[in-house]
Order: sequence, then C-alpha cells, then structure tokens
Amino acid sequence: MRTYREVFRTPEFTPLFLTSATQVAASTASGLALGTLVYAATGSPLLSALSMFGPSLAQVVGALALLSAADRLPPRAALSSLAVLFALGTAALALPGLPMAAVLAIVFGLGAVAALGGAVRYGLLTEILPKDGYLLGRSVINMSGGTMQIGGYAAGGLLVTALSARGTLLTAAALYLLAAAVARFGLGPRPARTGGRPSVAETWRGNARLWSSAPRRHVYYALWVPNGLIVGCESLFVPYAPRHAGLLFAVGSLGMLTGDLLTGRLLPPHRRERLAAPLRLLLAAPYLVFALHPPLPLALAAVALASIGFSATLPLQQRLMALTPDEMSGQALGLHSSGMLTMQGVSAALAGALAQPTSPAVAMAVMAAVSVAVTLTLAPGLRGDPVTPRQVTPAEETFGEAAPEGRAP
Repeated sequence: MRTYREVFRTPEFTPLFLTSATQVAASTASGLALGTLVYAATGSPLLSALSMFGPSLAQVVGALALLSAADRLPPRAALSSLAVLFALGTAALALPGLPMAAVLAIVFGLGAVAALGGAVRYGLLTEILPKDGYLLGRSVINMSGGTMQIGGYAAGGLLVTALSARGTLLTAAALYLLAAAVARFGLGPRPARTGGRPSVAETWRGNARLWSSAPRRHVYYALWVPNGLIVGCESLFVPYAPRHAGLLFAVGSLGMLTGDLLTGRLLPPHRRERLAAPLRLLLAAPYLVFALHPPLPLALAAVALASIGFSATLPLQQRLMALTPDEMSGQALGLHSSGMLTMQGVSAALAGALAQPTSPAVAMAVMAAVSVAVTLTLAPGLRGDPVTPRQVTPAEETFGEAAPEGRAP
C-alpha cells in the first residue's frame, strides 16, 4: 500500500478518519475556549495551561486502569459511546458559575477516559489496514488532525469572539455528537480482538508485558518525553500572547501537517528511520529563540518550523509495532498515546509553574533546552533495526529490568 488513494479505498477507513477528524476539531475548539475562559477568570498561566492540557495529564489514570478494554470491547460501540460521553462533559463545562474545582474534575475525568478512546481507535486501524499500510494510514489521520487543529484554532478564536467561550464549548459538544453518529453508522460491527473481561488487573499485566522489553521501553521514552516537553511550550501560548494564541496554535498545526506529509508520504522507509532523531531535535531547537522574546513574526516562524518535528512519532510508531505482538496492538498503541499525552500534561503543569515566577518566554526556552538534552541522551538506545516480538531475547522480556544507564531520561 503506497498511496493515500489506496488507503481511502479500504473499507471502514473513511468513517474512522472522519470520526477522528471531527473529535480533533471538537477538542481543539473546546480547549482554546476553556483556556481563554479560565485565564480571563483567574489570570493564572498555571490554571490556564491545566485547563487546556489537564486531560493529557489524566491519561495516566486511563493507562493504568482502562487499557485492557481496548482489545476486549467491540470497537464501534466503544468509539460511539465515548464520543457521546465527551459531548456531555464538554456541555457541562459551559455551565455558568461552575466552580474551578468542578471544571478541573470534569477535565481530568474526560482525560482519563480519552486514554481508552485512543487505544480503541488506533487498534482498529491495525485491523482495517494491512501491516504495510498502517504508517500511511496513521500519517493521513495525523495530517487530518493537523488540518482540524488549524481550522479548530482559527474557528475557535472566531467563535470565542462571536459566541463567547461558553458558546464555543456548546459547539464543540455538538461536534462530539456528530463524531458519535459517524462511528455508529459508518463502522462495521467488528468483534473484540481478544477474549476475557477488561479489568484493572488485566491492564497492569498487559502494561507489564509491554514494558518488560528494553527495546520497547526505549521507543516509549522517545515517543513520550521530547514531544511532551514541547507541548509544555505550547501550553503557554495563551499567557505569552493572549491576542494571538489562536494564530500560534494554527501555525503549529500547519507545521505538524507539513511534517506528516513529508515523513509519511514522501520519505522512503530507510530515511524515515534515520531522520527520527534529527526530527526530534528540530521539534525543540527553534523554541530556544523565545529566550530572546522574539517579535510575533519570528515567533510564528519558530513554532511552524519546530512543529514539523512532531512527525518523528511516525517512524517510532512503526518501530513499536515491529516489536509488539498483534494481539496487543491496541494496548501498545494506547500506552503510547496515553503516556505521550500524560507527559504533555505533566509538561504543561511544569511549564505553567515555571512561568509563574519568571515569564512564559523564559519557561518555553527552558523546556526546549531540556527536550534537546533528552533526545541526545536517548539516541544510542534507538540505533539499529527493530526486532520482531519473536526475536526479543528472554533477558529483554524480564519484567523489572532497568533500562541501561544513560539511555533513559
């Protein structure tokens, strides 16, 4: 499978694509609206960052408790039900006079459930597409996410001005209901990928098995940490430039879209693997310019250029799938997604806390410098071709084995 046309000709890919794109548009618009609402009410960069990226921080709860359901629930029912739940939660955030504690409780609750949604979605993608089409299909979904973020942030900024932040939240809730309908009536009735009842214990056992392999651990570190630190930078766009935050988010999404197109479609496989580390460096290095408090045009250019580096996740995901048994694909991808988003939430909190006594610009530059250092530290553990699950040695599969010194952040 070599072209996007072949991907879209595959049965069920289009409704999965549309479901994902609609949910990204809803989450983008609602996140900007909520961040604006909270910052206007509190004047706190920390609370504004947590309101926008708190769901990412809560992903760790879903990763520890819910991921076993990803391979044990019928995908269509799971995706449509979760979209309805997000619609109800987003509508609740629009209630006037909602205490900040209740806002954060809803935000963190939806974030925990989102871990399961990502695992179900990308596990289903491995069933819909053949193995040689997964990276291309994931690239298409990533690019749609970038496009929807560009439109979502731009439209979200306009809606906040025209309808108010609460009106924008209600619009996002309607988009979630649309995504639920597309999933329910567009996807086929597939059975669960594996048997047994989902439980916290099963989730822990599956995560332990995934984490037991040193090669997989290195991939997870690389997927989670450099990416998360840069999202910490993005979480400060609202306090850094309140009037232009939507524009900063939009050019970042444009850069991400460009990177996914170049990496997923135009680069041959051997070059994707070689460019993974340079792309992670590109993701962080342009943000160092924020230490100089650049004017808006230079800040926009730095954000757009850096966001191309988000495409480093594509070759890393391909490496992860090469190291993972098929029956665990949903949980493996869910652990990747939830761990990455958790790190993004942690980084948003750290960036907000650092910005309080300094400034958003200084905090962004510091987070970028740490991301560069982490990428350089992880590079040795990601060299060489990945092995298949059946080639992993018993020593690598021993649960609890520490990562080699110097290869983990």
